[in-house]
Amino acid sequence: MLVVLQSGTKRFSEIRRETEGVSERTLSKTLKQLESDGMLIRKPFDTVPPHVEYTLTDWGKQASDKVADLVEWLEVNLSDILASQDSPKTA
Repeated sequence: MLVVLQSGTKRFSEIRRETEGVSERTLSKTLKQLESDGMLIRKPFDTVPPHVEYTLTDWGKQASDKVADLVEWLEVNLSDILASQDSPKTA
């Protein structure tokens, strides 16, 4: 979720589209936990239908930068990681 919000404020539906394969329930729980942890701000709007926007806090931005760095490293090194898992281990 942190990396998804790096590009700026998003509505729940936008986040859901960008996190394919994650159930709405899981997404909602994760967003609530990130809000509770001080990583994001949830801004509800009094409209019909309900409208909520999520924005990273400064702390959330710092964390998302670290997560994005890890994701990038994993993408660069994935083939080596998988190859090492398939090779026999030596003591």
